[in-house]
Amino acid sequence: MATVAKHMCCLVGGTFDRLHSGHKLLLSVAISRSKSVEIHVVNDEMAKGKSPLVESYDDRVNRILDWLDSQSYHTAKIFQLNDSHGPAPTHKLADAIVGTPETIGNCEEINRMRQASGLGDLAILEVPHMIDYTGSIISSSRIRGGLIDQDGNPWIESELMNAKLKMCSKLDAELKKPMGSLFEGPEEYPEIAMSEAYESLEDNHGAIVAVGDVSVRTLLGMDLIPDIGIIDGMTKRMELEESQKISSDNFSKLLEATNPAGHITPSLISSIQSALESEETVLIDVDGEEDLAPIIIHCLAPIGTIVIYGQPKVGVVVQRTSILVKQRCRNIISLFEVIN
Repeated sequence: MATVAKHMCCLVGGTFDRLHSGHKLLLSVAISRSKSVEIHVVNDEMAKGKSPLVESYDDRVNRILDWLDSQSYHTAKIFQLNDSHGPAPTHKLADAIVGTPETIGNCEEINRMRQASGLGDLAILEVPHMIDYTGSIISSSRIRGGLIDQDGNPWIESELMNAKLKMCSKLDAELKKPMGSLFEGPEEYPEIAMSEAYESLEDNHGAIVAVGDVSVRTLLGMDLIPDIGIIDGMTKRMELEESQKISSDNFSKLLEATNPAGHITPSLISSIQSALESEETVLIDVDGEEDLAPIIIHCLAPIGTIVIYGQPKVGVVVQRTSILVKQRCRNIISLFEVIN
């Protein structure tokens, strides 16, 4: 088999947010086909124009460096990209550039600019997209949207989405740990902890999901309507008095779900999924118990979603959805017993 001649210097440019399989394929092709590779990573200002939830430049670069090290790739260097073309139109040592189907046009434009400057064309190495479990392209935007992980897999497998799941006793200790930051306050004045929790939120957060009657009622009492409220008409396993129950009039849409204590049902999952997809405020009224809802919310929600719930006798817990939180929740769900 003939050996493919290697290029001297290949250029790669991109945002590289939430480094995923598609990014890794792009970089692998450049490295395998070239003696040296320059990776030009979009700066923070340009990246935030795509989404305020894009990782910082330093985080994106560090993830690339970690991956390069794990693959023993030592021929690549990283530079900051401050405009749409970078150094490619005038780079005298570069002789190749990689692109995906939608960036080939930009690569061809770079070659036209090089011709105008008397430089030779860059060889364009076109790399196909990686496809996720739905047949869609693996992309940073789909990952930020909470739809897939970095390898294109769902955060909850379809067979679990449609199964009745029962919590195992070995999860008791894990689920008693606050899933997020705890803001303490007196139980009789929940607005104290809730105010501190709310003020702690960063400006670029996503939807706010309040789980539990006390949490929802406290926010409403502060004239704050969560994007999603999940209630069961109970507190400390005791049914609330009628005067303490939350009216759906505070929300644009009401959904209902059935979910026994210690379980996660398709009914609850479906309601949470519908609420997350809605552009209106939604109240989910659960017949049973909503305590385990945060696990499902984090798996299905976009990165940056805020989940707020009460910790009895202690205060309020706030957790921002992230890749790490999604991974933890997926691992927890995998330990549930399927009882269909």
